[in-house]
Amino acid sequence: MYSIGSRETIAAFDVDPQKCFTPLCPDELPVPDGHQIASELNRQARLAGVRVGSKDAHPANAVWVAGKEHPQLAPVTGHKNVDLRWNRHAVPGTKGFELVSGLPDVTDYDYFVWKGIETDIHPYGACFHDLAESLSTGVIEFLQINGITTVLVGGLALDFCVKTTALQLHRAGFQVYVNRAASRGLAESSITDAIAELNAAGVILIESASELVVADTVSDASAT
Repeated sequence: MYSIGSRETIAAFDVDPQKCFTPLCPDELPVPDGHQIASELNRQARLAGVRVGSKDAHPANAVWVAGKEHPQLAPVTGHKNVDLRWNRHAVPGTKGFELVSGLPDVTDYDYFVWKGIETDIHPYGACFHDLAESLSTGVIEFLQINGITTVLVGGLALDFCVKTTALQLHRAGFQVYVNRAASRGLAESSITDAIAELNAAGVILIESASELVVADTVSDASAT
């Protein structure tokens, strides 16, 4: 069990929990069981005083879109904020752009990030718009201003956007927990590599929110 402080110092971060990253959209970037994370994301959010979220928001004509001549995961050159080819995904106005069922409307979050809307920008982490991590999305500053010290992270996919966001938050000085029950990954090999990278950086991985104890809850229990 981990005691994670008082609720007012805790944020829950839903990273890109969109239908494009689930089997509901098989032609985009389907993550196995990606559509099954909403209940655990909601569970960890109940431990937090602040809930933030993010979405990929990509144009249909992005320079990194894969095709017959340029397969998925092929490197992209000539664009400083694009590294790999990906299937077209998360186009605003499509089913894939939507959050998975069971999550709040975006306007019910305390802060929300849309990323990758330019044709030649494809960030993974939700804290910066660019790969060099020089142009902030503002979420780090929002958390700092609100006195947040601990961030609980889940979303899609564990081995890409969740991992990168967690590392960005850790480097910004937050205590970061990645909730595996609130996340899913694309492939076993990249999941293993992501977990090793997170562990090496000092990010704490938990199996579910049931491993976390909020100080407010402990105080309430002792008073009864």
